[in-house]
Amino acid sequence: MSSPRVSRFALPLQVAAVCYRRVNSHAEFLLVNTNGGGKWTFPKGAPEPRLSHSQAAEREAKEEAGASGIIEPRHFHIYIHSKGVFWQAGGVQEYVVKAFLMDVRQTRRPEEDFRNPTWFDAEKARVILAKGREVKYAHELQTVIDRALEHLGIARMAAAAR
Repeated sequence: MSSPRVSRFALPLQVAAVCYRRVNSHAEFLLVNTNGGGKWTFPKGAPEPRLSHSQAAEREAKEEAGASGIIEPRHFHIYIHSKGVFWQAGGVQEYVVKAFLMDVRQTRRPEEDFRNPTWFDAEKARVILAKGREVKYAHELQTVIDRALEHLGIARMAAAAR
């Protein structure tokens, strides 16, 4: 069986674990620092041929956030993410990211020390994910939070604040 042809214009794929925990009737999200440490993001990385996409996202949660729990087998959202900056060599690279919800049951020290995993309520997560990003990518990440809340059946408290 041959593999499907991929256009040379197709964006590379990454997988993300959208780690959450329920606190009363609300949700909190576990975010990590980016490689450079200047921004916050979801644990994410490249898929591996030997793992399903959800297993690869679960691996990223463990490595970057020290999180373990129950990951949904199917992604709940797809978004566009960028790495790099236009003024440096290599410029900006965009990725298509498949987002998987993970109900975190336990956390420990992550394998990657500089990630600083931190819990944020949904509204704070929306704000902090947007910080330091172009509007297009900030909106993409904020939408991930909104879709996660919808998927979990949790209403956004400050919907009018937008």
